Amino acid sequence: MSQTTDTNIISSINAVEGFDPVPYAVDYTDLTTGETRKRLPVMIQMAWFRLKYPEGKISVEVSPGHDCFVARARVYPSYKDPTESYLAEATASRGRCQDKPSVSPREWAQTAAVGIALRNAGFGLQFALAGEDFSSSAPDEFAMELTADFNSPAETTPPPAKAETPPPPKRELTLEEKLEAAMKQPCPISKYAGKTLGELVALDPKALVWITKKFDSASEIGAAAKLICNYALEATA
Repeated sequence: MSQTTDTNIISSINAVEGFDPVPYAVDYTDLTTGETRKRLPVMIQMAWFRLKYPEGKISVEVSPGHDCFVARARVYPSYKDPTESYLAEATASRGRCQDKPSVSPREWAQTAAVGIALRNAGFGLQFALAGEDFSSSAPDEFAMELTADFNSPAETTPPPAKAETPPPPKRELTLEEKLEAAMKQPCPISKYAGKTLGELVALDPKALVWITKKFDSASEIGAAAKLICNYALEATA
C-alpha cells in the first residue's frame, strides 16, 4: 500500500459529510527546532466530535497536583455509555506559565486533556499537534479577588438598614458547555435562516469565518462564532 493511500485512509477516519477539518488547521512553529507543522484547535476537534456523535459525551476530571493541575478526559460516543465504556481517554498536567501569567493552569490542563483524548479517538490524527494548545484568553481563576470599600474613622457613615447578601459566584462553564452554547446560536445570515452556527460548521465553514469578521466580538453572535473558530489558536503548549 502506498504512502498516499495510507494518508487517505487516515484522513477518512471519523469522516462527516460536508465537513472538512483541514481549513481549520493552523501552522505551528517549534521555537526549539524551527520546524513548522500543522495543528488543529481543540474547539474544532470538539465541533467535529459533536457532528460525528450528536449524542456523544466528553467527561473531564481535574485534580490539583504538586505545583500543577492534572486533568483526565474521556470521550464517549453516547451520553448513555457506562463510565468505563469510553472511546478514548487522555491525561495532561499543566502548571503556571511564567510567560503567560493570565492563563489558568487548571483550564490549560483541561483543554490539553480533551484535545489529546479526541486525537486518540481519531479526531485530528492527520495533524501532528492536535490538542496540544491552550487559549491565551483562558480565564485567570487565580487573579479573581473580592474588593471592599473601607472608610476611615472620620468618614464613617451609618450602616444600611438591611445588608444585602451578594449573589453566589457563577459556576465556570466547562469547555463542552461553552461550545454547545455557541453552536446553538442562530445563524444571522438570511441564506441560512433557521440554521444554527453549529450546523453552519458543516454547511458552509467560510460563512462562519465571515461572521467572525462581520460581527464584533463583544456581541453574542460574534463571540460565539469566534469561540468556535478561534479558540486555542493564539497560544502554544
